[in-house]
Amino acid sequence: MPSEESLVRRAQNNDQEAFAQLYEEHFDKIYRYLALRVGNEMEVEDMTQQVFLNALRSISSFRWRGVPFSAWLYRIAHNQAVDHLRKKRKRASVPLDESLISSGDSPHSTTELKMDVEQLLQATRRLTEAQREVISLRFSSELSIARVARIMDKSEGAVKALQHSAIVALRRTMLVTEQ
Repeated sequence: MPSEESLVRRAQNNDQEAFAQLYEEHFDKIYRYLALRVGNEMEVEDMTQQVFLNALRSISSFRWRGVPFSAWLYRIAHNQAVDHLRKKRKRASVPLDESLISSGDSPHSTTELKMDVEQLLQATRRLTEAQREVISLRFSSELSIARVARIMDKSEGAVKALQHSAIVALRRTMLVTEQ
């Protein structure tokens, strides 16, 4: 299997197969990152596709600077999410992502899951932008502290502190809403 660097270089030389491999390798993580930030399945699918279209259009400008290619993709996704959320600020709520619920569940457990997911989405909206980004990168995209630090251009200590404060805030918010 070719290295990520060789795939990127090939994609920069208009190798569609190389870009397709990069797309396959990163699609799920970018999708999960956006899903946590946006919450609407159809919008997330469109936004994820747009991230990769933007990446394809500007891949020639990507330069290796000790930061992984995925950091560049997450930056594009972050900008996409910020633009989207600015446009949607007027909307009071984010629709619940129905894909999180399997049709085989009982009505009672489905209702509880919907409520839990909606509570979590509401709680994440109360976090700071940086806290939301850390939570999304760490838990939705399953990235290490070191990789999140590179993506966010912060120290590992700062990422750990943001993660800790976000988890404490989420726990506090979730406990209050349960009562």
